[in-house]
Amino acid sequence: MAAETYIDLSHIIEDGLVTYKGLPAPVICDYLSREASRALYEEGTEFQIGKIEMVSNTGTYIDTPFHRYADGKDLSEMELTAFAGLDGIVIRATEQQPAIDEQVFHGRNLQGRAVLVHSGWDRHWNTEQYFENAPYLTEAAAAYLRNQGAVLVGIDSFNIDDTSGKSRPVHSLLLREGIPIVEHLCNLQHLPEEGFTFYAVPPKIRNIGTFPVRAFAVTTK
Repeated sequence: MAAETYIDLSHIIEDGLVTYKGLPAPVICDYLSREASRALYEEGTEFQIGKIEMVSNTGTYIDTPFHRYADGKDLSEMELTAFAGLDGIVIRATEQQPAIDEQVFHGRNLQGRAVLVHSGWDRHWNTEQYFENAPYLTEAAAAYLRNQGAVLVGIDSFNIDDTSGKSRPVHSLLLREGIPIVEHLCNLQHLPEEGFTFYAVPPKIRNIGTFPVRAFAVTTK
């Protein structure tokens, strides 16, 4: 039987982490501490119940259509097949930056696949550099991905769109077509360009369009 290898593609979420400047960092603490729980149970038995306060755009997260469109599907309405068990492909885009145009995708089979864009920008995670001049996709690249049948698009960068202005054409185009977006991926350098299965499953929450995921890939040798 072929051996499976699991490759974690998610950043760690911790108290005080800044994922996106201008959005509040998560507050992670005890709701019920182990010490306080001892009064509730028999001797030698203790539990911890955590409490998290955060915006949904925290860590490595997935965008569903509701994030951009009021009539789009939210987390609870998306099928599991939209972000689980997807045939994946990595596109190396470490040279064409910050604007990653459609040419990097030419000649690749994108139909029905999760397309993960490897910019290498995750090396700046949790630093000031991460937010400055970060790689992004152009509108033409997003249109090409849509036209070639990509079913999910991810990137290991600050945002899949150029954030220097107010428009967000990549989000607008992909999410209108029901194509989920995963941002703030990491470790894409450890993936083969093809021959892996991608997962990025969020909780099933109504009226929320974005949420952290434990993104990972499974390779078989």
